Amino acid sequence: MQISDGPSYFPVFVAPPTVNHRSPGFVPGRVVPVHSPPPTKAPPPPPLKPIGPPPERRATFSLSENGHRLELGQRKRNTLICFGVSMGAFFFSIILIHSLTSGDVLDGNCPDHSTSLSSWNPGHNPEKAMVVQRGDLFRLDSSATLYSLTIQSGGRVVFADNAEGSKNITLRTRHVLIEDGGSLHIGAPKCRYRSKATIALLGRSDEKAVAEVPELGRKFIGVRGGATLEIHGTERLSWTLLTRSVSSSGLAMGGYAFQRNFSRGINLRVVDQDTASVLFSERYDTHESRNDSQRLTQLLRSLPVRRIVTLAVGDSAVKSLLDETKRTIQSLLGSTYVHDLKYRQAWALVSVIGGGNGSCSEAVREHENHDTGGKALAQQNFTTVDGVGFSVTAYSEWKNGFPISGFQVDAVDQVVLNLQDDVRTWQPGNQVVVASTDYSMHQAEEFTLLPCPSCTSRQVRVQGRPQFGHVGEIVDGVDMRAEVAMLSRNILIYGEMENACYGNNWCQFFGHDTYGGHIKVKDTVGYDTLGHCFFLEDGIEQRNTFFHNLGLVTRPGTLLPTDRNETMCTSIRDKVYKNYTPSPSMECKAVSTFWIANPNNNLISNAAAGSQDAGIWYVFHSSSTGDSHGLVPETRAELTPLGIFYNNRVHSNFKAGLFIDKGVKTTNASAADPREYLCLDNNARFRPHENADPNRPRVAALIDTLIAFKNNDLGAWIRGGDITIQNSGFADNGVGLSFASDGSYPKDEGSSQEVTQSLFVGESRNRGSNGGQNKYWGQGGADGKMRTLPRNRTFPIRGFQIYDGPVRLTQSTFRNYVPTTERFASAVGFNLKNTWQLTPRNNLSKLSFRPNGGLKVFFGHPGQWFEENDLDGDKNSIFHDVDGSVTGYRDVYVGRADNYLIRHPDCVNITQWNGLVCSGTYSQVYIQTQGAPSLSLSISRDEYPEAPLVLRGINSQRALSQQYQPILMMSKSYTLHWDGPAPREIVLSLINFNQGDWVLVGLCYPPDTTFQVMADINDRQSNTFNDITDYGPLYSLAELEKKPLERKYFFDHSVGLLWLYLQARQRRDGHSYCSVKGCERVKVMATTSSSKLTCNCTAKAYPKYTKAPSAVVPMPTLSTQTCRDCGASQLVFSSDPWNAYLQTQIKSLSSKEQHSGDTQSFITVNRETFSFTQPGFFLVSVDACSGKVTKKSSFSKMDSKMEQYFKTGIPKRSIVLLGTRGQPDGLAGVAQYLVPLGMAKAADLQSKESLVFWGFQGGSSPPPWASILAGQGEEGLGLQERYLPLGLEAYGCTQTSTRRDMELLRTATGP
Repeated sequence: MQISDGPSYFPVFVAPPTVNHRSPGFVPGRVVPVHSPPPTKAPPPPPLKPIGPPPERRATFSLSENGHRLELGQRKRNTLICFGVSMGAFFFSIILIHSLTSGDVLDGNCPDHSTSLSSWNPGHNPEKAMVVQRGDLFRLDSSATLYSLTIQSGGRVVFADNAEGSKNITLRTRHVLIEDGGSLHIGAPKCRYRSKATIALLGRSDEKAVAEVPELGRKFIGVRGGATLEIHGTERLSWTLLTRSVSSSGLAMGGYAFQRNFSRGINLRVVDQDTASVLFSERYDTHESRNDSQRLTQLLRSLPVRRIVTLAVGDSAVKSLLDETKRTIQSLLGSTYVHDLKYRQAWALVSVIGGGNGSCSEAVREHENHDTGGKALAQQNFTTVDGVGFSVTAYSEWKNGFPISGFQVDAVDQVVLNLQDDVRTWQPGNQVVVASTDYSMHQAEEFTLLPCPSCTSRQVRVQGRPQFGHVGEIVDGVDMRAEVAMLSRNILIYGEMENACYGNNWCQFFGHDTYGGHIKVKDTVGYDTLGHCFFLEDGIEQRNTFFHNLGLVTRPGTLLPTDRNETMCTSIRDKVYKNYTPSPSMECKAVSTFWIANPNNNLISNAAAGSQDAGIWYVFHSSSTGDSHGLVPETRAELTPLGIFYNNRVHSNFKAGLFIDKGVKTTNASAADPREYLCLDNNARFRPHENADPNRPRVAALIDTLIAFKNNDLGAWIRGGDITIQNSGFADNGVGLSFASDGSYPKDEGSSQEVTQSLFVGESRNRGSNGGQNKYWGQGGADGKMRTLPRNRTFPIRGFQIYDGPVRLTQSTFRNYVPTTERFASAVGFNLKNTWQLTPRNNLSKLSFRPNGGLKVFFGHPGQWFEENDLDGDKNSIFHDVDGSVTGYRDVYVGRADNYLIRHPDCVNITQWNGLVCSGTYSQVYIQTQGAPSLSLSISRDEYPEAPLVLRGINSQRALSQQYQPILMMSKSYTLHWDGPAPREIVLSLINFNQGDWVLVGLCYPPDTTFQVMADINDRQSNTFNDITDYGPLYSLAELEKKPLERKYFFDHSVGLLWLYLQARQRRDGHSYCSVKGCERVKVMATTSSSKLTCNCTAKAYPKYTKAPSAVVPMPTLSTQTCRDCGASQLVFSSDPWNAYLQTQIKSLSSKEQHSGDTQSFITVNRETFSFTQPGFFLVSVDACSGKVTKKSSFSKMDSKMEQYFKTGIPKRSIVLLGTRGQPDGLAGVAQYLVPLGMAKAADLQSKESLVFWGFQGGSSPPPWASILAGQGEEGLGLQERYLPLGLEAYGCTQTSTRRDMELLRTATGP
């Protein structure tokens, strides 16, 4: 597909230029239909005759044929969103590029200017089936209604347009079919359509008399082979990012509302004029209490000038209202009504201390027969120091015998959105949607744009107030800026809907019509859709590119099993076998914003901003499905290398942000497998190899620059390997990242899973908004404040979850994993209730745990979520601290504190972790048994026989074969016992053994047992067994210990222990579980007449074989040095990584904080800290283009020197950072000098005790990040952190960065 020369940020879905797409088509207004595996392919059908109404109603208008023309449609930028793409489907592009302003002169670039066209005004005849054929070249000049429109055999229809954009045309029809050289044009690449064009698709699902078009249905726009559909609307930026946070109600401190009956007297609220927060509320019963009147007088006199005061009478207020109080209200607030206030008269006032009559808004209403006939309403508008407009309202009335009074503080209809990109193409009246930045996708909100003469090119004003907060900044290093998308288009294709659900449209799930129309066509914005949104369906689609697309609010649908939620899954059973009931968690519940059925596709700079299940899901088909079924013998998708994955963001998804795992069922339901075709199936593991050939080298899949935040369960779940994640940020997820291996031994040969240069944040400063289907609201750990929570109030939050392995986690940073009294939290944790294997080759290195990093590691604890914490995987939890960056001890292993198979006397217990730090060498033994079901295995180390490890086995307890995978310290001896008869066959495989590693094991059997013991090497690729060698008997353990390298065993009849060595003789490479020659195994086949005897030899084995505990590898010393190169090298993980950001931290210190023992005050710029120890003001200037600190200055007080500094001392084009220590003189006088640096007005700093400020010197309009915080009272400001963009054109900088996403787009699609 060619790409238009639009702006570099423009979104696009790009198809592979070399793929020959089959034709039957795109169906707007419908989700891609569910396909059954098709029969043997039949020849393609001839061109269809138009489908019309029943014969008695048909009024077909047929036109003559004249010549033949074949024209391939241009496939350019910006597709219809939330579409299905299969190899059997033709897709088209909706291209929106800059409008040409042409006059009335003919323009050869404009299809409607062609002189070969004839004016066409077919009128409104809903029974007319129209066919446009060869020689019929029409310009549609007016709106029309038809039964159907078929354009074929070289016929052409062009929508008329004009320079003013006023030629608005609506075509209403049941379907539009374009085939066999026909073409439909609305605009062109160099002549974008200016007017409004609408195609409305008509019809109900229960109109059985209307025949379906094969493969297309009854309500569609369909394009068949050789036909052309060109749609080019006016360019509008499709979506961008918020650059300043918007609070719920539009105010940073939140709105305020109060109403009460019978609140007698004068009700008062004091409002901060800088922040709109209510500072003080009180009721003064001036009807009965003269003392209350005096208290009101004193309060008003104590307030500073410019403070907002609002008063409202409840019931009555005059009986004891003192004249002195009246005079105070008159003089300080400018009231004209208070002096003559009457009994039960309604009165409301909003004013400003010291503002006089001009600042006072007040109203009165006369009371008569317990009614005032309306409200006494007072209201005034103000502006915060950040430039946000807000209104303060007071009201008082009698209604139906009840006195009512109340107050309200709200943002006015002047909420301005600050945006990353130039949005001058967005116009008043357009609709936009702001995505959720919380766990619930339902916090996405739609707004209508209002005129805003004062807005910059990167600002818009919206009508109404936000119900939820939306983040517009980088928080704790992770980009959490909300997406803001344009929903209004001048070309609209939609399905006309009934007002309510009807017929067989799954009305038990939907209250609205779902027949053609639940997909919104909004350029590259897929919003509020049912079923998978961006959809690669059949499993063989490759080399497609998704670039800068946005999908949000992806809801469950009914068409595919993977679309459905739990209720739909168990209710829709028409395609299962007989009475089978589907399992929702195993077969459904997978609806995703991006559903990618083959890994060889490219995802660049996309956003999945809220789905019921997953944001991006890579699923692997074992064979092609749908219309592509049978085109290739197998897809080999799970072996196919991953395409480009760069700079994608996933958030506000319920199940997972990114999910790489599983397949779909590719056969019809049957007695053997009753599940529905295309249901989710646990039948695939991603293991990419060169050319999808398992005999060739692995190709590591690269996940580069993934941003995952506020995903309720998992930021990312990734199974398979080799896989590398780099330059990625995870924040506020239930679990940040969990790897799962390809499988387990013996099926998995071992692979690499690596995370590097990444950031994990447990609980960020984005505390979320209660509501919008967020279920859990509770106390956070990092700051102890209330916030939304993932999964549950008690859910154990983890940053990096170790499941099985091997994994490598290196050069990464963790922040804010702090437990609370209700739940655990840890930077590194383990999969809950884990029955599976774990490998000691899980390597952690060069990790940094920042201040407030909280709990580094947690191995679980019996209780909620962990249950008994006693499954096989739970007990064998372990990882390797390679360099000591986790524990402080270099080259040690960290495991469960109660696992005595891995410990020695010098190990270090860390009680808080429930963990143990030990030196040594560790590997696994894979123990597979046959012929003895329901056995538990008890393993004792000879040094700790009193503390055996009991394993249940991975398989079902009823299985005839069982497998156990204990982790053992090398160079030690162990005995193995059973809680039933000994298995007749045991295979012991050496997993992760390096050459020379050994353990000595004693297996418990009845005394009369005879053995056949043999060793071999299993090559799993060829499934062959080599180097088969029999073991011979010896007659003492001492003799055996002298010959560890010989294939010998010793059976102690008196105890019942068969002793033998497990020693690796071959070299092992990389992450492979086994040696380069295969898996070294020992097989024991036992024969005994005591087949029912329980084989637990512990009582006889010990103390006979007890040994003194010792360390094979000495425990290293604890390091006290700070690791300088630990952690991620980058500080910011953003969705525009080609731009630079400045990390700034300001720690001001008030006198009260100093008296409490705090001594630190500093300003940090990109990890460089500038401390200030003397009382006063401290300023740091940073060049806004380069990020270099240019100036540091301090002042003991606000004096003429500091005044001059503000006027001339700050370099132009500077970011200005200001902090204070103590309570410096002249703090209030600083406010006026901060206005030129970005404040909307001078802040009231009277009585403030500390100050933090970010500003900019040198711009005509303040940057959206400019802000001020002032501290007062017991609670100080604490450490404040902001991430500021560098190098912007708005600063006067020259753009020099190279956009890697555009480079990758060119790589993926060609120049």
